Amino acid sequence: MEASQIYISISIVALLIIAVLLFLIKKNKKKKRITPLAGAAFAFILAGIIFGDGDLLGYTLIGVGVLIAIFDILLKIKK
Repeated sequence: MEASQIYISISIVALLIIAVLLFLIKKNKKKKRITPLAGAAFAFILAGIIFGDGDLLGYTLIGVGVLIAIFDILLKIKK
């Protein structure tokens, strides 16, 4: 195996271990749902990463996503 394949394998195993630990730790806690604003922010940031390619469009989408996320955080703080 090449070095890159070894790094990818190690990364996958580490992510699986983290997922199992999170599943075991958060099993008994009350689930918190994502707010619609947080979902929209995530979608804008993801779209900026996918469609960006270093263009103005990508940075604009990421910026809009960050602004929506900040607005959502401020709304949560006020409650």
